[in-house]
Amino acid sequence: MVLAYETATDVCSVSFQDNSGEIFEKRIQGRSVHSDNLFLFTSELMSEHSFQMKDVKAVLVSNGPGSYTGLRIAASAIKGILFGLDTPLFEVNTLAGFAKGVSGIGESTRIHAVIDARRTHVYHQLFSTEGGFSSISQLMIKEIAEVESEFETGEILIGTGINRFSKSSLSEVKTFDSEFISASNLIRLFEEETSNTFCKEVSVEELNPNYITSNQVNNSAS
Repeated sequence: MVLAYETATDVCSVSFQDNSGEIFEKRIQGRSVHSDNLFLFTSELMSEHSFQMKDVKAVLVSNGPGSYTGLRIAASAIKGILFGLDTPLFEVNTLAGFAKGVSGIGESTRIHAVIDARRTHVYHQLFSTEGGFSSISQLMIKEIAEVESEFETGEILIGTGINRFSKSSLSEVKTFDSEFISASNLIRLFEEETSNTFCKEVSVEELNPNYITSNQVNNSAS
């Protein structure tokens, strides 16, 4: 049994994988939805699938980059949920989770994952599905124009802030917006042979989400 949390954007998603491998999800999208729904979704999944936290073999949490509020709420909630338990906890690269959610769609094996970082920037990382799921580039803050210059015809773009890209650049790629952001993607990523590249086991005390800050954006622009 695996439980996963995705709160890095305005999507609040909690997913559960049972012992048969089937995945179930509770999801809502909007402003300020995380604090009201994260515990609720967890409780509903526990009730509907008759499990307790002590039965869970691993907990996955999307740890950024992303919004301060969503990531902080998830980190705080998990500290409470796992209190007194020895359940393995894994923090997962958010952009890798995005990319995994659309892997295998279309002919291209290259996936650009982005999160809006305000101003003229996005967080960006490029992934490949050729010969297995892997990262091609490091996670970085980049100018939108710089990311656009890296697009090749037919490649995939997923994430938030896509509407800030130029129409001409978007015509080159296949786009997927926040509707494809889900905690279920974290579970699928966790099952990959390369999962240790993107999923890092940490103690509850060590859980430290990768927030987007204005200083990070300013430093990248200097």
